[in-house]
Amino acid sequence: MSGLTDELGREQSTLDDLYARLDELRAQARARLRRVRKAGPSGSPQNRSERDAFATLYEDRLAQLEAVEDRLCFGRLDLADGATRYIGRLGLTDAEHTSLLTDWRAPAAQAFYRATAAHADDVVRRRHLVTRGRQVVSLEDEVLDLDAYAASDDQGAHLSGEGALLAAMAAKRTGRMNDIVATIQSEQDEIIRAPLTGALVVQGGPGTGKTAVALHRAAYLLYNHRKVLERSGVLLVGPSPAFLRYIDQVLPSLGETGVVSSTLGGLLPGVRATQDDEGPVARLKGDLRMAKAVERAVRARQRVPERETHLRVDGVDVVIRPRDVADAMSRARRSHKPHNEARAVFVRDMLGKLATQVTDALAYAPEDRSGIVEDLRSTREVRVALNIAWFPITPEQLVRDLFTKPHRLAQAAPHLTEAERALLARPADAPWTIADIPLLDEAAELLGEDDELERVRNRAAAAERARDREYAQQVLATSGAGAFVDADTLVDRFAQQGPALTTAERAAADRAWTYGHVVVDEAQELSPMAWRMLLRRCPTRSLTIVGDVAQTANAAGATRWETMLRPLLRDGWQQRELTVNYRTPDVLAQGAQDVALAAGLPVSPVTSAREVDDALRVVRVEVPEVVTATVAEAVAAATETVGADRTGRVAVVTLDPEPVRVALRASAVARLLPDGSDVDAPLAVLVPHETKGLEFDVVVLVEPATLRAPDLYVAMTRATRQLRVVTSGALPAGWPHGR
Repeated sequence: MSGLTDELGREQSTLDDLYARLDELRAQARARLRRVRKAGPSGSPQNRSERDAFATLYEDRLAQLEAVEDRLCFGRLDLADGATRYIGRLGLTDAEHTSLLTDWRAPAAQAFYRATAAHADDVVRRRHLVTRGRQVVSLEDEVLDLDAYAASDDQGAHLSGEGALLAAMAAKRTGRMNDIVATIQSEQDEIIRAPLTGALVVQGGPGTGKTAVALHRAAYLLYNHRKVLERSGVLLVGPSPAFLRYIDQVLPSLGETGVVSSTLGGLLPGVRATQDDEGPVARLKGDLRMAKAVERAVRARQRVPERETHLRVDGVDVVIRPRDVADAMSRARRSHKPHNEARAVFVRDMLGKLATQVTDALAYAPEDRSGIVEDLRSTREVRVALNIAWFPITPEQLVRDLFTKPHRLAQAAPHLTEAERALLARPADAPWTIADIPLLDEAAELLGEDDELERVRNRAAAAERARDREYAQQVLATSGAGAFVDADTLVDRFAQQGPALTTAERAAADRAWTYGHVVVDEAQELSPMAWRMLLRRCPTRSLTIVGDVAQTANAAGATRWETMLRPLLRDGWQQRELTVNYRTPDVLAQGAQDVALAAGLPVSPVTSAREVDDALRVVRVEVPEVVTATVAEAVAAATETVGADRTGRVAVVTLDPEPVRVALRASAVARLLPDGSDVDAPLAVLVPHETKGLEFDVVVLVEPATLRAPDLYVAMTRATRQLRVVTSGALPAGWPHGR
């Protein structure tokens, strides 16, 4: 025990030094940020822009330093050359730039995750430091080179105890996902450190750590390819807002704060969709045939009139001739610009033709032509006629017209059957659905910006420039610097600096932004149209795609990666598999696989790393009317198991949540039930698809036989300790025998 105490003391001293250095760096960042903020917004535009940039830099650095408080250092490597290397969440050096702590993503830390007794990689001993707050509470050593260890001076330091991985698996769930940086396993580490180029598909059953691997890979790529990715950014696409809240602290805790996180429904700036379509509708909207329908709908807004249109402008007869319109359309299409942007070419050409008619009739001088063009542009009858020929339209209006005007859909989608077109019909005030977002994005890509909107923006930009110029003139007048620089030069320099926005902020607000890398979680749910939308945002095809085709619930989603991705990526992708389930007790993992196989799902074989007593229990009730009361009793017992102090989580999974909520509000656990959807709540009532990517200490599953096979597979694999099943009917095929 004295040897253990001495070792704990030495490691505590090291940890104290590391936290002292962290506190020192935080204080420096705060002081620099205070100085920048104290300077205020005065001064030249250049100075203001520089202060904004420095403020953003110090804010990001401070956020990074604050985020690594928990488990700052979690590992140590004793190397064959006698050196000792500590591994942690980020790299730390002292004032003389001597390394104190090695970032887990650095090449020097790779051996902490991959070294084995067979391939020690110059590692004599690997030590896991288990900490609570800033206190070292236990140590776990692995000797990888017995000969070198036997010759060392600290043989007595080899300790035994619960390993870091087992401790992490046994920990209670908190409503937020924990990183696995201290417990990454070899097969996970190989995926995390895979090259940036190409698309990497990570297939794995429930509990294999797909999400954690994806997040750690994003942090690793940002660290090792900073110059490439800091300019373009990384996009993380998750299945739901609840999922994004669940994982939102993982990347900051790994030292990264610049990733854009979004659901598919929130990926289009200015539009937010949270509802799903019914299966047949979702399948149709996700079909690549819809891309052709959108393309034809755009082309239908370019129409040559059947006959001449006669107008009188300023006392002159002008004629809009079909052949002139057709000629202007051909010229506009040859510009290869999107519809709304090519419209400017069409309008300019047509106004030129009409202006020629006016000048020929009135014998105007050539220098008067520009004024005539503007007069024609402002004439209502001319605008209406040209709009009819080449109609400016927004993506929202184009797609809405397809769904609400049968003649528009029939015109755009003759390749769909009448029954399929009927599926798409809906009221004009219907909210956008998640499956609509790729269609809107397709329309936005084909339409581009409305030229009228661009003119409005240009006028606003001109007004803003005038205000900046006036301010610059005031600065020059008071500073006496007018002899060295003029107001326009100052304004130009300020404009070149741009707003003090991070890459993530700029990317999230720009539909046309292209990312250096895209991470997609629960990727099996994406339709072919959704993939078109994502690939548009990542022309390099540098992707991390994680999912499990056995869990696909979306009717338009993937049932095989090959079928979904080969047409989109050709040979530019590879697949890796995760084979160890770290979340789910063995009886639940094996039972879920048996049920899924019985339903014909393409299940990936996994081995559970955990056995938990009493992990599965089925409660049968004779009368369906008492199911909800039985569920309330099961929840009450579960909260006693995990603790009612918010240190554990219980979820009820059911197709009909409201009766369950009513029963729970009338029970002893009512205080644990949130008013709305709260990812941090100790008790949640969810429909199956809402549990995607989440985990709970105990899951109470209601009437499993009523769930679709993929949903049942998901629901059976959310629990880290216990699954309690309440049913009034038969259990699904493949259910564990005798349970």
